[in-house]
Amino acid sequence: MTSDTLVLGAGMVGVSIACHLQARGRSVTLVDRRAPGRETSFGNAGLIQREAVQPHPFPRDLANLWRVLPNKSIDVRYRAGAMFSEANPLWQYWRYSAPRAFERIVPEYAALIMRCTAEHEALFQPAGASALVRRDGWLQVFRTQTAFEQFLAKAEDFRTRFGVTYERIDPPRLREMEPDLSLEVVGAVHWTNAWSVIDPGGLVQAYADYFRSLGGQVVQAEATDIARRAGQWHLETAGGRLSATDMVLATGPWSPAWLARLGYDMPMFVMRGYHMHYDPAPGATLHYGIMDAEKGYLLTPKSAGLRLTTGAELNTIDAAPRLGQLEAAEATARQFFALGERREQTPWKGARPCLADMKPVIGPAHRHEGLWFAFGHGHQGFTLGPATGRLIGEMMDGETPFIDPGPYASDRFHARESAI
Repeated sequence: MTSDTLVLGAGMVGVSIACHLQARGRSVTLVDRRAPGRETSFGNAGLIQREAVQPHPFPRDLANLWRVLPNKSIDVRYRAGAMFSEANPLWQYWRYSAPRAFERIVPEYAALIMRCTAEHEALFQPAGASALVRRDGWLQVFRTQTAFEQFLAKAEDFRTRFGVTYERIDPPRLREMEPDLSLEVVGAVHWTNAWSVIDPGGLVQAYADYFRSLGGQVVQAEATDIARRAGQWHLETAGGRLSATDMVLATGPWSPAWLARLGYDMPMFVMRGYHMHYDPAPGATLHYGIMDAEKGYLLTPKSAGLRLTTGAELNTIDAAPRLGQLEAAEATARQFFALGERREQTPWKGARPCLADMKPVIGPAHRHEGLWFAFGHGHQGFTLGPATGRLIGEMMDGETPFIDPGPYASDRFHARESAI
């Protein structure tokens, strides 16, 4: 099968790219071993995070390092063997998290985040998926007054610099909004221009259906090899060879293996995560997505139940599940909200693709003609998929991009020693 463009990877990023390219008149084939939205994009908290204008740096202060070191926290856990195997990208992550470097990274990262809701709407409206999206924001809830007040200062900075909107919610108002939360809470930040999705995998599937309605082709097959010959990209799959003039790698946490085949070495690592769905206890209701800010888990109402999502686990992509982090999150969440029974036997496990400088790679590959990259979105692939799709489409068609693509260039790590 021959197309104008092949997109490898049918998560939120890949599906969004396929939609944009097909809408621009290209003949696009989208390829994945699973149905659209059934891997990494399936397992997130389902938030379109307009407030997430600052990526998560590596902890550099001693208090945070000592907190994480015992490996019992809910927000961050690690496996020592994985830390050693990923020592180089993690070392670079630590360096990019230095105050001077991080200060430069934040506005570059925020430029993409600031367009996330508008670009999602540009897809979910024609896809007929508006019913999956709630526009009433979500709550970041605090247990101590000190942490609450400190975070409010950060929220105000986000408002001033990046147009984030929020409301301070003190206990009486919080009781009205979420009467079944624990009385331990001292307040919340209500992120009012962030959105939530009741079925994250379903939204990706809706975008994929829209792509098909535009004439796009979806191939569900295991990809085994990639090569460029005679001006064409050829993707070998279990179902046969696919060919195109242009190839987009939107391969998320599996990108390092494909990059190695093509001779690229980028400082990538994965952060894994887990989720489980629950019934609420009889008589209890959760109205908003809730982040227990000082513990580091999220509890969000979904069509499949109340989804409990853990923080990050630094581990290799295929390592066996380590469920202590989820169990600790569940035990803490039960003290915070009246959870009922689990709805599944087995927790979901997935991986987030992370780059050392906390920004994705989006744009042309610097060593191959007709090869395009779109990966490394960390925890925000679901949020940033449509904006990434627009950016790739404009760049591929030679238009002036809606934001400066320079910070996401694939060759930026070549100059890292002078840039950090």
